[in-house]
Amino acid sequence: MKTIVTSGKRKRAIARAAIKEGKGRVRINGKILDCYEPRMYRLRLREPLILAGDTVNKVDIDVNVIGGGIASQAEASRLAIARALLEFAKSERLKERFLKYDRQLLVADVRRKEPSKPNRHGQARAKRQKSYR
Repeated sequence: MKTIVTSGKRKRAIARAAIKEGKGRVRINGKILDCYEPRMYRLRLREPLILAGDTVNKVDIDVNVIGGGIASQAEASRLAIARALLEFAKSERLKERFLKYDRQLLVADVRRKEPSKPNRHGQARAKRQKSYR
Protein backbone atom coordinates (compact mmCIF):
# COMPACT_ATOMS: atom_id res chain seq x y z
CA MET A 1 0.00 0.00 0.00
CA LYS A 2 1.70 3.17 -1.20
CA THR A 3 1.19 6.72 0.01
CA ILE A 4 1.14 9.69 -2.36
CA VAL A 5 2.15 13.06 -0.92
CA THR A 6 1.25 16.31 -2.67
CA SER A 7 1.36 19.95 -1.65
CA GLY A 8 -0.57 23.14 -2.27
CA LYS A 9 0.22 26.78 -1.54
CA ARG A 10 -1.88 29.91 -1.20
CA LYS A 11 -0.43 33.18 0.10
CA ARG A 12 1.49 32.12 3.25
CA ALA A 13 -0.35 28.82 3.78
CA ILE A 14 1.29 25.52 2.85
CA ALA A 15 -0.74 22.29 2.81
CA ARG A 16 0.62 18.75 2.48
CA ALA A 17 -1.85 16.01 1.60
CA ALA A 18 -1.05 12.31 2.05
CA ILE A 19 -3.40 9.93 0.22
CA LYS A 20 -3.54 6.16 0.66
CA GLU A 21 -6.02 3.35 0.14
CA GLY A 22 -8.74 3.33 2.78
CA LYS A 23 -12.40 3.91 3.57
CA GLY A 24 -12.97 7.51 2.48
CA ARG A 25 -11.81 9.44 5.56
CA VAL A 26 -10.60 13.02 5.08
CA ARG A 27 -8.79 14.78 7.93
CA ILE A 28 -7.41 18.31 8.03
CA ASN A 29 -4.83 18.79 10.82
CA GLY A 30 -6.22 15.70 12.54
CA LYS A 31 -9.80 17.02 12.44
CA ILE A 32 -12.44 15.14 10.43
CA LEU A 33 -13.71 17.19 7.47
CA ASP A 34 -17.30 17.14 8.78
CA CYS A 35 -16.12 19.00 11.91
CA TYR A 36 -14.10 21.63 10.01
CA GLU A 37 -15.28 25.19 10.66
CA PRO A 38 -16.32 27.67 9.23
CA ARG A 39 -18.90 25.91 7.06
CA MET A 40 -18.10 27.91 3.92
CA TYR A 41 -14.52 26.65 3.88
CA ARG A 42 -15.70 23.11 4.62
CA LEU A 43 -17.81 23.29 1.46
CA ARG A 44 -14.80 24.65 -0.50
CA LEU A 45 -12.75 21.64 0.69
CA ARG A 46 -15.51 19.25 -0.42
CA GLU A 47 -15.50 20.46 -4.06
CA PRO A 48 -12.62 18.24 -5.31
CA LEU A 49 -14.09 15.29 -3.38
CA ILE A 50 -17.50 15.68 -5.03
CA LEU A 51 -15.96 16.06 -8.50
CA ALA A 52 -13.79 12.95 -8.01
CA GLY A 53 -16.88 10.79 -7.39
CA ASP A 54 -16.33 7.14 -6.37
CA THR A 55 -12.53 7.46 -6.11
CA VAL A 56 -12.97 9.22 -2.73
CA ASN A 57 -14.57 6.17 -1.10
CA LYS A 58 -11.44 4.09 -1.80
CA VAL A 59 -8.91 6.45 -0.19
CA ASP A 60 -8.01 8.14 3.09
CA ILE A 61 -6.66 11.69 2.86
CA ASP A 62 -4.64 13.35 5.63
CA VAL A 63 -3.92 17.05 5.18
CA ASN A 64 -1.41 18.99 7.27
CA VAL A 65 -1.66 22.75 6.75
CA ILE A 66 0.36 25.56 8.36
CA GLY A 67 0.66 29.33 8.00
CA GLY A 68 -1.70 31.92 6.53
CA GLY A 69 -5.28 32.58 7.58
CA ILE A 70 -8.33 30.31 7.48
CA ALA A 71 -9.22 31.25 3.90
CA SER A 72 -5.77 30.65 2.46
CA GLN A 73 -5.38 27.45 4.51
CA ALA A 74 -8.63 26.14 3.04
CA GLU A 75 -7.54 27.08 -0.51
CA ALA A 76 -4.12 25.45 -0.06
CA SER A 77 -5.72 22.28 1.34
CA ARG A 78 -8.21 22.18 -1.53
CA LEU A 79 -5.36 22.40 -4.05
CA ALA A 80 -3.37 19.65 -2.28
CA ILE A 81 -6.43 17.34 -2.10
CA ALA A 82 -7.27 17.81 -5.79
CA ARG A 83 -3.67 17.14 -6.84
CA ALA A 84 -3.52 14.03 -4.63
CA LEU A 85 -6.78 12.64 -6.05
CA LEU A 86 -5.57 13.26 -9.59
CA GLU A 87 -2.24 11.52 -8.95
CA PHE A 88 -4.00 8.58 -7.30
CA ALA A 89 -6.63 8.14 -10.04
CA LYS A 90 -4.27 8.89 -13.00
CA SER A 91 -7.33 9.90 -15.02
CA GLU A 92 -7.37 12.43 -17.86
CA ARG A 93 -11.15 12.73 -17.50
CA LEU A 94 -10.81 13.78 -13.87
CA LYS A 95 -8.15 16.34 -14.80
CA GLU A 96 -10.43 17.84 -17.44
CA ARG A 97 -13.33 17.90 -14.97
CA PHE A 98 -11.22 19.73 -12.37
CA LEU A 99 -9.94 22.28 -14.89
CA LYS A 100 -13.42 22.87 -16.34
CA TYR A 101 -14.93 23.41 -12.87
CA ASP A 102 -12.18 25.62 -11.43
CA ARG A 103 -8.60 25.99 -12.64
CA GLN A 104 -7.55 26.84 -9.05
CA LEU A 105 -8.05 23.15 -8.16
CA LEU A 106 -4.86 22.19 -9.99
CA VAL A 107 -2.94 25.42 -10.60
CA ALA A 108 -1.65 27.40 -7.62
CA ASP A 109 -2.42 31.11 -7.31
CA VAL A 110 1.05 32.68 -7.35
CA ARG A 111 0.02 36.08 -6.01
CA ARG A 112 1.77 37.05 -2.77
CA LYS A 113 1.67 40.04 -0.46
CA GLU A 114 3.89 42.85 -1.70
CA PRO A 115 6.70 43.63 0.74
CA SER A 116 6.42 46.96 2.52
CA LYS A 117 8.84 49.72 1.59
CA PRO A 118 11.00 51.75 3.98
CA ASN A 119 9.61 55.03 5.42
CA ARG A 120 6.05 54.17 4.40
CA HIS A 121 4.65 52.99 7.77
CA GLY A 122 4.03 49.41 6.65
CA GLN A 123 2.24 50.17 3.39
CA ALA A 124 3.61 48.77 0.19
CA ARG A 125 2.55 51.49 -2.22
CA ALA A 126 0.72 54.46 -0.67
CA LYS A 127 2.97 57.48 -1.02
CA ARG A 128 3.22 60.43 1.35
CA GLN A 129 1.60 63.53 -0.05
CA LYS A 130 3.96 66.39 -0.87
CA SER A 131 3.25 70.09 -0.80
CA TYR A 132 5.59 72.48 -2.52
CA ARG A 133 3.94 75.69 -1.34
